[in-house]
Amino acid sequence: MNGKWMKLAAAALVLVVGTAVPALAFEPAGVTCIAPANPGGGWDFTCRSGAQLLYDLKMVSRPIQVINMPGAGGGVAYAHVVTEKKGDNNLLVAASRSTTTRLAQGQYKGFTENDVRWLAANGADYGVISVRTDAPWKNLKELMAAWKTDPSKIAVGGGSAVGGQDHMKVMILAKAAGIDPKAVKYVPFDGGGEVMTALLGGFVQVFPGDISEVKAQLDGGQIRVLAVMGDERLPDELNSIPTAIEEGYKAKWVVWRGFYMPAGTSDEAYNYWIDVLKKATASPEWAKMRKQNGIAPFYRSGADFKAFVDEQVEEIRGLTKELGL
Repeated sequence: MNGKWMKLAAAALVLVVGTAVPALAFEPAGVTCIAPANPGGGWDFTCRSGAQLLYDLKMVSRPIQVINMPGAGGGVAYAHVVTEKKGDNNLLVAASRSTTTRLAQGQYKGFTENDVRWLAANGADYGVISVRTDAPWKNLKELMAAWKTDPSKIAVGGGSAVGGQDHMKVMILAKAAGIDPKAVKYVPFDGGGEVMTALLGGFVQVFPGDISEVKAQLDGGQIRVLAVMGDERLPDELNSIPTAIEEGYKAKWVVWRGFYMPAGTSDEAYNYWIDVLKKATASPEWAKMRKQNGIAPFYRSGADFKAFVDEQVEEIRGLTKELGL
């Protein structure tokens, strides 16, 4: 082989090796997803649906382990990830607007939104106002009328701490109805699963959760959803539920659902997870799973997702101040 052809062969080899390296740079192994609440809520759904989807689509070779880590409205898990899991390329953590709400309010003491790497959001979940099927209120107007008469007589259970996402939903609704938000009788639980148990057991009367958290009980005829906290009604079989705005209350709360991972992880791993989450989110399997659980399409990832998180944290800081929390 003359000198010219040797140079071309060497260049081709470099090109082949250079192309192959990124695909081999990170291979997931022993992957874990932390749901920062007890089983049954939105974060639990995010982890379990994501774990099932990635395994079914053969994007991971072994099932992803899901660990529930409740406490402090996600703060226990956040502190665990920041202080003990730095650089863990095989750890995903479920997140949502509840996470950014707590960060905006300084509830994850000593930590900020810059202490983790934000991966992607793969769907939007709408806030809903739910009561038991045998509750005396047939629609939102009836509930708000009773609530306005004496806010202390109606216990509202939420899957977040005081000042967290579910609490803010009901405070926004109270304010829209002319009720002093601070008069709301709010009972915090560790996740939507616990609240649903309390609602069905009669320990609380109202659950301002998200549609994915209540869909199974709605389908089973155990609860009634009085209103959706969005601009428009939800599609398909959920289309009969009015929005709070239609009922006369300007109260909206839309929740993104997604994942973050620890700081200090490699760029190869970070980009790998963004790539597989993008492909999984675009799959027919996720479209079917999303529809079954009332989740709307929504996708942000990487730098775009981080900018979205930063913007939302600032927005919630302003809203928190306005509500006097």
